[in-house]
Amino acid sequence: MELMYLIGAGIAVVAGLGAGIGIGIATGKTAEAISRQPEASGKIQTVFFLGIALAEATAIYGFVVSILLILR
Repeated sequence: MELMYLIGAGIAVVAGLGAGIGIGIATGKTAEAISRQPEASGKIQTVFFLGIALAEATAIYGFVVSILLILR
């Protein structure tokens, strides 16, 4: 049964991979948007930071779940 918890913890950590890819794509699109419309950079950055916070939250949730499974 212990092996199942460890496998589950490994799968939960994969959420960090998705968050990293998502943040990378968002950063690239933000740089592209600011280069096209520099006057709108304030609004673009606000939405960018909100998106990064949500993507990072999913990675943190995955990390917490994996820690809980390991310590169970």
